[in-house]
Amino acid sequence: MQDDDRLNRFRSEIRAWLEENCPAEMRDGRITDDAICWGGKNWEFSSDAQRSWLERAAARGLTVPRWPAEYGGAGLSRAEEKIFLEEMERINARPPLKSFGISMLGPAMLQFGTPEQKRHYLPQIARGEIRWCQGYSEPGAGSDLASVQTRGEDMGDHWLVNGQKIWTSYADKADWIFALIRTDREAPKHKGISFLLIDMDDPGVTTRPIRLISGASPFCETFFDNVKVPKDRIVGEANRGWDVAKYLLTHEREMISSGGTGLSGGRALGAVMAQMAGEPSAQDPVLRAAAIRCEVDALATGLTIERYKDMAEAGKGVGNASAMLKYMGTELNKRRHELIMSACGSAALEWDGPVGNRAADWLRTKANSIEGGTSEVMLTILARRVLGLPGA
Repeated sequence: MQDDDRLNRFRSEIRAWLEENCPAEMRDGRITDDAICWGGKNWEFSSDAQRSWLERAAARGLTVPRWPAEYGGAGLSRAEEKIFLEEMERINARPPLKSFGISMLGPAMLQFGTPEQKRHYLPQIARGEIRWCQGYSEPGAGSDLASVQTRGEDMGDHWLVNGQKIWTSYADKADWIFALIRTDREAPKHKGISFLLIDMDDPGVTTRPIRLISGASPFCETFFDNVKVPKDRIVGEANRGWDVAKYLLTHEREMISSGGTGLSGGRALGAVMAQMAGEPSAQDPVLRAAAIRCEVDALATGLTIERYKDMAEAGKGVGNASAMLKYMGTELNKRRHELIMSACGSAALEWDGPVGNRAADWLRTKANSIEGGTSEVMLTILARRVLGLPGA
């Protein structure tokens, strides 16, 4: 009962804080790339309200609520974090900051980083001062990620890095990249890989955006030409970067899986169905039933994600089950956007029309089943490593 009283007090406190500090303009629930603050040294705020919301949240540690206070977080417990997110949802608040530093690199650095690395990088991430991109995939190493060939030669006080990465999301906007680099070419495939941190302004680093079918260019090619990387920019042990990579992937897949939940994406479908309520397409009983099924499944997925987070908090970890969460979230997000296209009818085919960029958003979801591990790879992981089915 005492714990319940403490959590009730926390709810009252965080509710009052949000009411006082979250600007009205940031209470529209928008989570699209053009609405969210990504941070970084070159970030341009869309409004004074966006800047204020980030600064106030970062000062309270609420951009990374679970991180320790010494690294810029609020040091919240899992139960307190749930309450904070519920109160954010209650007022329809946008996240104050979104970044790969928060969702991917930060957890890996908390687990594998040196004390010096944590003190240096994590507070900058929490304050939105540094924006990261991910250097994993290569032209010859996508689903078979451990086949990376971008190499790092040991030069004594630094690594000399040469090679190419591809599908590096927002590399043209990032300040730094965390990358898998082969530092021992004689070692077995999963060995000899190191996890390096590279400044995008270092001489020899170049990027080139890739135009997607949606018309946007969030993905890039990234090239390393004799890039010098100091030895203190390695996370974990040399040639043991695969351990860091696997741990980070569980967090990346959890992040992607949230795209299918009711909390992060449910408003989009509900808003479209309400907007198109008078149109024949949205009145189709089959479509309406499919929309309800999708949202029920989304809420169930959200609860499943919460259950696995609670298991991780209890020390049981998520592990290979992250493949299940990623697959579920991916397929739900694709289903949602298929339904949105159907509800909007012929108007959805307009690239710029009264219902917005529905076609572009729908096309973008096709990448969900590729990024972070293809759906086929996720199903293989589930079959072999979770269910224990025999290999083909």
